[in-house]
Amino acid sequence: MPFAVPGRPRLRRLAAAAFTAAVFTTLGAASPASATGSVFTPQQPHNPYAGPDGTATMHGDSGSSDTTPLPGPGSGSLSSNRTALASACPTVLVGGDGFPVALCTPIFTQVPTVHLLNPSDGSSIAELTLTKGSLLGGVYSYLDQNSRLVVIDGSRRLLRIGHHQDADGDWSLSIDQSLSLTSVIGENDSVTGIAPDYQGRVWFATHDGVVGTADDRTGTVRTLQLPAGETVANSISTAPEGTLVTTTYATYLLTASADGTPTVAWRQAYDRGSARKPGQLSWGSGSTPTFFGPGDGTDYVAIVDNADDKVNLDVYVTSTGRQICSTPVLLAGGSGSENSPVGAGRSVFVASTYGYPYPALPDDAGTSVPSSADFIGGLTRVDVKADGSGCDLVWDNTTRSAAVPKLSTADGKLHTVLRDPVIPGTTTSSILDPYRYAEIDPETGAVTRSYRVGVGALYDTLQMAGTAAPGGVYYQGTETGILRITTS
Repeated sequence: MPFAVPGRPRLRRLAAAAFTAAVFTTLGAASPASATGSVFTPQQPHNPYAGPDGTATMHGDSGSSDTTPLPGPGSGSLSSNRTALASACPTVLVGGDGFPVALCTPIFTQVPTVHLLNPSDGSSIAELTLTKGSLLGGVYSYLDQNSRLVVIDGSRRLLRIGHHQDADGDWSLSIDQSLSLTSVIGENDSVTGIAPDYQGRVWFATHDGVVGTADDRTGTVRTLQLPAGETVANSISTAPEGTLVTTTYATYLLTASADGTPTVAWRQAYDRGSARKPGQLSWGSGSTPTFFGPGDGTDYVAIVDNADDKVNLDVYVTSTGRQICSTPVLLAGGSGSENSPVGAGRSVFVASTYGYPYPALPDDAGTSVPSSADFIGGLTRVDVKADGSGCDLVWDNTTRSAAVPKLSTADGKLHTVLRDPVIPGTTTSSILDPYRYAEIDPETGAVTRSYRVGVGALYDTLQMAGTAAPGGVYYQGTETGILRITTS
């Protein structure tokens, strides 16, 4: 049953309604932003079965570009407030109606919980608990074209969760649609990736390498088992050309036959190294694969491998799988990344997570080599050559990004949160580390503006992705809730 927060003051409801009306107008006008003069356009074609570009998925769009057509906070004095939820909140999305929807995991119960947020102040105005799954189960989800959260819960049900307002103005969350996947997903398996394709089907991938399509309009479910031993530890990406899945051994482009059955268009193995690295959650690539490119926004595919010495940015041609380059990245900082690359135009940005001190790891993560390391940080930009013949490293530094950066094609900035050492000049991490919201010039890699949002574990952003929302608001999940960053 949905759980609603009753008794909200009427003035607050009216303020939220007024804010939502303004936000909705902004969202409606936001789509053409990808046609601005930014050197990092074009973005990918809009997926008609997903919410607004930039806010529909954890990685912005179904192609996982980690870009947004919305600007971050504007000029003026930065400010922030924290919605305390006693939960890690990796997913904050915004639908076409302007309401943010967050998917969080409470610290103590670890039962995934959906929160509907008040767009005027970021407070939770309704919540709904889901069936508990694995540590990463429920992290990946998306908003559909009707602003419903689409997720597969711990009981292996494909859910569409809507938010509704009653006659008194109170909000609630409810399961509007459900489809069981128990016939194709084993009891001990769990879904790690989910995304809509351009025909309205929902693609999913499980930890144990089952890739499938589910059409909850007809109840049709079709699957493909990837080779034994290959697991899927990150989410998946979709574009008109097909669906990308990166396992612990290889990257696949899959398409669907007429009845929805997944088929392999191409497979490219990568250097997975000899062991998991500290700051990563699995042995293999930590990337959700990224579609990007200068033509239609889906010309190329990018991942970061797990090579022992220096990790590489691997770029492929989407149509054929031909490798364009395998370029060493994160040269100045820690050589490992659990983050999805940011891709726009011919440019890719890679952030290091090497040595990041996660408070918990998946049960099957295994021992890392070395067992631990300092979090040095690292951020690299690589450009694909104009003729597609290779890649060039543009810049490389030791920026200590503690979140997945987002590139705004509206304001031309990378937005993220930095984790500073409590003792300046060191690379050690502690529970007293300060955190800063930061804007980075993608042309040079230099931090151009920053603002301290807090100190200590309450503000740890755990390498989670932020979301630029309408109205110059930036949401960032933390270990214990959600930051709302704006200008005052």
